[in-house]
Amino acid sequence: MARPYEDSNSSVKTRRQQEDQRRMAFRRAIEDRCDERQLQQSITDYPELHWQAPLAAQRNAQPTR
Repeated sequence: MARPYEDSNSSVKTRRQQEDQRRMAFRRAIEDRCDERQLQQSITDYPELHWQAPLAAQRNAQPTR
């Protein structure tokens, strides 16, 4: 017995949504990586910033009492 048209249409729609979600996650990861590389490149252009950034991050990471 053949499956009703609605069921197959629904599964196709769900599969496409999942594929779109995977594609978008991959695209965001690529964009994040590109942004990170750009930032890293700009930091290496200014060595004095390279030492300041970790200190600021450490101050923000300390727990408050």
